[in-house]
Amino acid sequence: MSFLNEGKLVVVTGPSGVGKGTLLKILSDRYPGRLLFSISATTRRPRAGEIDGREYFFWSRQQFEQERDAGAFLEWAEYAGNLYGTPRQAIEEWIALGQTVILEIELEGARQVAKSFPEAKKIFIAPPSIDILAQRLRQRNQDDDVSIMKRLKHAEIEIAAAEEFDLIVINDDLEKALKELAKEIFF
Repeated sequence: MSFLNEGKLVVVTGPSGVGKGTLLKILSDRYPGRLLFSISATTRRPRAGEIDGREYFFWSRQQFEQERDAGAFLEWAEYAGNLYGTPRQAIEEWIALGQTVILEIELEGARQVAKSFPEAKKIFIAPPSIDILAQRLRQRNQDDDVSIMKRLKHAEIEIAAAEEFDLIVINDDLEKALKELAKEIFF
């Protein structure tokens, strides 16, 4: 019997404001060295303090399109005039080394990964209700009312797709949600 961890890819998605990042950060802190977070490639320019290979791989549009056309991404999308994608090679190398790789991504990207990497574990983080999600979005103080309404409308579409995932975690009770995630990811 081998004591080496078997590597895997875990895709985590859910509506904006549902707490995906918070849950994953806490898990990462509680299980140091047990999670690797996927790094996406993008054609957008680095923001202040961002380092190539840490937050993103910053590529030219030409390089990104060549990689995309060669099938080098698990998923990719265009957003606000920039291309974003998850390079397949790094993920496969990390998994081969026994790493648990986390890909926190939006719904369409998760659907692409389900096709391009069907063995990935797919987890959907859901709010207890749309009303509570609206309250959380307002408490973040990041968006105006129009943006919040757009996010909520999009959240309804995402929540309707939750059954496509292997596990749905309702982020109502933080500790309960963390236990469900940890059980699915580590055990």
